[in-house]
Amino acid sequence: MSDLNWRKSSYSPEAANCVYVAAPGAGTVKLRESDEPGVILTTTPAALRTFIHAAKAGEFDCVTEHGLSRR
Repeated sequence: MSDLNWRKSSYSPEAANCVYVAAPGAGTVKLRESDEPGVILTTTPAALRTFIHAAKAGEFDCVTEHGLSRR
């Protein structure tokens, strides 16, 4: 995975909890977190866009360790 061009999110702080994104092509996007760089999530641009829109809309505001709770 070292050949990927990882970019840090501009919303990540300087020292920790950084989110990195790479777009290797072929309709995929890869995500990793600075604390666990060996764990890489692979998704599509469309699925990532849907997730980001849902997060911004508050769809996950009631998520607990057991799943989504009812509002």
